[in-house]
Parts: sequence; C-alpha cells; structure tokens
Amino acid sequence: MLALALAGCGGAGKSTSAAPVADKPTFAVGTTMANVASTGKLRVGIKFDQPGFGKQALSGSYEGFDVEIAKIVAAGLGLKPEQIEFSEAPSARREEVIEAKKVDMVVATYTINDKRKARVSFAGPYYVAGQQLMVAKDDNKLTSPDALKTNPDAKVCSVTGSTPGETIKKYLANPNQLVLFDVYSKCADALRTGQVQAVTTDNVILLGFVADSNGKFKLAGDQFTQEPYGIGIAKGDVPFCQFIDDQLTKAAQSGDYEKAWKTTAGKVEGAKTPALPPLSPCS
Repeated sequence: MLALALAGCGGAGKSTSAAPVADKPTFAVGTTMANVASTGKLRVGIKFDQPGFGKQALSGSYEGFDVEIAKIVAAGLGLKPEQIEFSEAPSARREEVIEAKKVDMVVATYTINDKRKARVSFAGPYYVAGQQLMVAKDDNKLTSPDALKTNPDAKVCSVTGSTPGETIKKYLANPNQLVLFDVYSKCADALRTGQVQAVTTDNVILLGFVADSNGKFKLAGDQFTQEPYGIGIAKGDVPFCQFIDDQLTKAAQSGDYEKAWKTTAGKVEGAKTPALPPLSPCS
C-alpha cells in the first residue's frame, strides 16, 4: 500500500542533476520537445526496484543511473529534476506504456533488440551491460549458465518480458527450471529463501543486489551476452531520438555522463566507469 501511494506522487523531489538546465530552449512546433517543454513536465518510465539504476526510496524519491540519464534529457528541455514525473515501467509493460502515451520515454535498463524496435524506437544506447548469474555466497555448483543443464533440479529466476529471461532458456535442462516474476526484487527474495538457486539479468543490476545482500549473494562466472541499453520512445519519432542523442553526447563531452554514473551505479563495488557507447542511427 505504501509503495502504491508513493508511486502516485510522481516527480523527482528536490534532487539535483549532473547536467545544467538549459535556459529557455526553443524547438520546432509540433515536436515532442516543444510539446514537453510547453507542459513543463517530462513523463519517464523507470524501474522501481533495481539498485544503481532505478529505485524508489521510502521517501518517494528516485535514484539510479537511469534516473540521472532522464535528468540529463530533461535539462536539455529546460526542465528541472522536480519537473520529471516518474512512473514504474516493469519489463513486460515497457512497450505498452510508450504506445499508450502514458510516458514520453522509458529509461529502464531497456535492451535494444529487433523485436522491440518493431513497436518502439530507441535513442542511444547509453550503456552496454552483459547478462550473468547471481547465486548464494556458498554455492559452488552454478559457476556458469551451462551448469544449469548439469544441475537440472536448480531453478533460475528472471523477469517476464525481459531479454535475460528469454536468453537463459537455451541453457536449461528443462523448462521447469525457469521461474519468472514481474520484478527482479522478487527474484532476489526467492534466492534469499532458497526457492530458486540463481537469478539472471544484466551484471550491473546484479551487482546492486549483491551489494545489498549483506554478503549472502555473489556473481557466478563471466557475462555471456552484450545488452545495449536504449531510451524507448514512440515509434518513428526521429527528431526526439536525435535530440536525446545530442544530450547524451554533450553529457559525455562535459563529464556529466561520468558524474551521473559515479554517483549511482558506479558506487557499487566492481562497477567500472563506462564510456558512452557509439550511438545507433535514429529511425
């Protein structure tokens, strides 16, 4: 009930942004930029349960690298952090909230792939992660995804509608090994209570859960995929995509991108400071 009440509050609170807010920027009439700037509100879908990237605090504020990336985009629109309206965008509903125009963009550890590009467009990528396994600290059996085949009784948890949830299927001895929830925090709880033996998603997200586990979790083996995170927007909105890419480029050049990382996901032990990846063409 508390989480639901906080989710309805929106806004970023009186937080700061790594990027300076543009002074009265102007945009072509009819563009998403002009429409958002005129309303004085940027609606952004994020994750609420991922340490380091998108998390809702008990105070109702939001924190994480995805949150800071949203602030960088908002700053270019002349909007302060408190003029961002954050809402939850679980993996299975990201395309839905964009298509229904409930948000202007989604910044939610959102891997760019062809299936999703059939429904939405992507700016970026702004970060490249890699899928990995998280297991209990004393687990020495599940040392790689291939170990799931030789341990058919082991269960692995991921999230409905996620790329990691689909990718891990080829490593399983049987379909019953895969447990799916709507959010990763439920997977972490299931690992903590022994209902599953592994959790799989992108390594930088797992590092956040490891850091919050009081020594109960660890990462197992090496990463086994490349996951480029993009900013999801309405299909075919090329001008907005180009604007977002320009903001990312400026942030990388000014050091605001690095600052955004180091104050969020970069604080987790083992997280390396990234460079902004090469941006994909807008379409």
